[in-house]
Amino acid sequence: MVVWACMVPYRKFTSAWSLALLVSGSVTLAQAPPIPGKAETKPTFILKQFSAGQPIRLIAYGDMRFTDPKITEGTNPKVRQWLAQKIGQEKPQALLVTGDMPFIGDKKADWEEYQRETASWKEDGFPVFPTMGNHEITHERERGIANYLDNYPMLERHRYYSAVLGSVEVLSLDMTEAVSARSEQGRWFVAQLEHLPASVDFLLILYHIPWVADTQSQLVASLPSKDSLFLRSVVEDHVGHMHARVLVFNGHIHNYERFERHGVEYIVTGGGGAVPYPILFRGSHDLYRDTGFPVYNYVTLEVKDHQLHGVMWKVIDPDAASLNVEAKDSFTVKANPAVQPKAKKR
Repeated sequence: MVVWACMVPYRKFTSAWSLALLVSGSVTLAQAPPIPGKAETKPTFILKQFSAGQPIRLIAYGDMRFTDPKITEGTNPKVRQWLAQKIGQEKPQALLVTGDMPFIGDKKADWEEYQRETASWKEDGFPVFPTMGNHEITHERERGIANYLDNYPMLERHRYYSAVLGSVEVLSLDMTEAVSARSEQGRWFVAQLEHLPASVDFLLILYHIPWVADTQSQLVASLPSKDSLFLRSVVEDHVGHMHARVLVFNGHIHNYERFERHGVEYIVTGGGGAVPYPILFRGSHDLYRDTGFPVYNYVTLEVKDHQLHGVMWKVIDPDAASLNVEAKDSFTVKANPAVQPKAKKR
């Protein structure tokens, strides 16, 4: 797949393992086996075309439900296709997808439609970082997971992974598996948080089900889920000891929401084309207060000079003959001060 031609797994070379190298442009990387009995602490991937301190522009969005364009119930093919093309025109350096790419995950035809409607993403070869949603495992779970992995061969069968892009690290978790302090994914998540590269200013976490949600979703849909609450508690327990600022990107709610808790930013961007959800009561903790509906959207993220600036772009009128977007929310997150080495005792 062209879009990830410059992304390769990170491996440490040892004499017991043959050196596996993939060279593409400026990228040269090697990978080592995981330590038996221990959670992997190193990033799954390192993208060598990005360097620490280099400005980078990303886009985050999700919940498209790609399927036959004749199907208009549950997804809006007009808006969905336009947003996919618009993101290609934006030419981000990386794209974060919060899940629910296909309508029916076990249906190969829906994945083929995803590939057709996102063809513009491949023209500039930017990497796409996905996370699985509930529609990825509809109807037949295992077949849906296989289709997901087949459509993202650059993940090398990793259902959860981390990727370093200079001063940014993307960490994607798998919502299709339960997590706990003793689960393999839970232990891996903790190990990754405790061993972030010192060069990383911003950690961007992807997970489909929201970790913080509006009051309406809490009451009606029992969100966040048990797993989301566990993962949120892990992050908030660690954030005070981390150099990197943390932003969590979720989908599932087909709207846009933004929260801040204990120094962590939580953004729900699920307006990629699936049937929109009206939020009649957000609650005071939701920092997005606009009452306009529907909220088809994507979020641009500009990282520069140790700051991350985000803007939510909303489709102005989805029924208009010609679609366009307007900026409806923005936020800025400053990197934590660099960790200073302790002075030596005389």
